[in-house]
Amino acid sequence: MSDELVIDFVGGAVGHRHKYGGGRGQALPKAIGMKGGINPKVVDATAGLGRDAFLLASLGAEVTLIERSEKMHDLLAAGMMRAAEENEMLAEIMGRMTLLFGDAKTLLPELKPEIILIDPMHPPRKNSALVKKEMRLIREIVGTDEDSIELMQVALDNASKRVVLKWPQKADFMAGIRAPSHQIKGKSTRYDVFMIS
Repeated sequence: MSDELVIDFVGGAVGHRHKYGGGRGQALPKAIGMKGGINPKVVDATAGLGRDAFLLASLGAEVTLIERSEKMHDLLAAGMMRAAEENEMLAEIMGRMTLLFGDAKTLLPELKPEIILIDPMHPPRKNSALVKKEMRLIREIVGTDEDSIELMQVALDNASKRVVLKWPQKADFMAGIRAPSHQIKGKSTRYDVFMIS
């Protein structure tokens, strides 16, 4: 793997997860509320590599991705275009993904979303072995999200159904934010789900 980040929705881990991932039984679709035939409208406020958005779109959700790093946005746009040209099935999934460039804190009040997914870039863990090369490359592009608490507050004020925070499995709750309604735990991450009543 070169030192250039490439966003690939066709092969690699993303393609594998799409083919063999376990559908709506996975932790993320459960956290989003994709029960039965429900295909929600979701805003992924921290798009990054677009993998979570792709998973949700592949299961039928309509996903708006927001990315504020210009470089990351361009990489995502290129990856989505390549996928759409690959085959009809991927083109259909890409048709459910809309990519926006900008700061989610500004865009969320305009979008008035049902469900918001937030996956902040965390500061590097001190004790972890060298973080995966891909994560290092992403961090070089986007840095860490110093304003993630502020973003969560904007999300909680603007979602009509729920906010889902993707968070390290063993981390404390996000400071300054109310406790989640419930949690769904994955292997190394968990989803803190905040229902909006």
